[in-house]
Amino acid sequence: MKLFYGWVIVGAGALMGCVAIGALFSLAVFLQPMSDATGWSRTGISTAMTLDFLTMGVAAFGWGVLTDRFGPRIVVLSGAVLLGLGLVLASRATSLLEFQLVYGVLVGAAAGAVFAPMMVTVTGWFDKHRGLAVSIVSAGMGVAPMTISPFAQWLISSYDWRTAQFVIGIAAWVLLVPAALLVRRAPAATAATPGVPAEGGEDMTARQALRSPQFIVLGLTFFCCCAAHSGPIFHTVSYALACGLPAMTAVTIYSVEGLAGLGGRIVFGLLGDRFGARRVVVVGLMLQALGAGGYYFTRDVGEFYTVAILFGLAYGGVMPLYAVIAREYFPMRIMGTVFGGASMIASLGMALGPAAGGWIFDTFGGYGYLYIGSFGIGLAAVAIALAFPSRRAESGGAPQPA
Repeated sequence: MKLFYGWVIVGAGALMGCVAIGALFSLAVFLQPMSDATGWSRTGISTAMTLDFLTMGVAAFGWGVLTDRFGPRIVVLSGAVLLGLGLVLASRATSLLEFQLVYGVLVGAAAGAVFAPMMVTVTGWFDKHRGLAVSIVSAGMGVAPMTISPFAQWLISSYDWRTAQFVIGIAAWVLLVPAALLVRRAPAATAATPGVPAEGGEDMTARQALRSPQFIVLGLTFFCCCAAHSGPIFHTVSYALACGLPAMTAVTIYSVEGLAGLGGRIVFGLLGDRFGARRVVVVGLMLQALGAGGYYFTRDVGEFYTVAILFGLAYGGVMPLYAVIAREYFPMRIMGTVFGGASMIASLGMALGPAAGGWIFDTFGGYGYLYIGSFGIGLAAVAIALAFPSRRAESGGAPQPA
């Protein structure tokens, strides 16, 4: 039986997402060792992650446009080269500003070349099981805290933060470049799929799509979702350490959060195929808000693991479904631009959490206000998601308001 090549794309996307996003978020593990070794403030180091998200967002839009025009292979290959380069150069940084610019710009641009283009590419390869396929790709990102972060912690404990970051950069090249060469553009659609007519709406321009109510609600929901979870994710390890837990235990909590996110991606993907992505996203966003708020009350190991499971399940589950929702609204030929634009908006939300959490800790000596704020923003995401317009009509044409 011949293997459908779409599943090869899924496997390559999962691996690339694991390495790229895992390397990006491994900065959470480096936060305290870097601060201790260099004297740089947590706010300053966290700002590099804020720059990452800002750069990733702008880059995702640009990479999305290039994906529509030239195909995904050259885009993800460029991202693979940039990621290794950014990590290697960041490991040699001699000042905080240099580190912020190198890590924040090159690594962020590289991550933007993987996430949005691969999610978009997979939506084009699948009609049936689309939610499951994009969830598996996203699951690779969920695996990242269980792979790159523990590996980074082991390297730091055995060597130092500079050597650890250098090694991760080399490993990124070794793994990502071959995977990028497997990526292909999706074949042209030959039949209509639910909510995405083969003919209707194909004359929609990218400008019309970006001004549609569907895109506006999608972008705002994505923004608030990411703003709600970015701070708690990035500061999980530091918060656990501040509560008196050992370093490796703190990292395992971060890993459990990622493991729950992995399960959430698969479960929510299956539920999205069965009940509709928009309904499942609303439920997931409510669980995410409760998980973020729950961290405010956690102190011991058992409580941390319980909240990490709920929070990881929720934020991991909803993330891939935004690509499914976008594909329900817009034709494939402009999906790179559309989802890249939505990812750019989302990255602004992602950029808030790391720097805000670092500032809150430096100012108040704790993370309490971070979790209260994340809970409130999470509820806002739920409210906005409830306003999703209806899908464009089965008969075709541009999206219509509800």
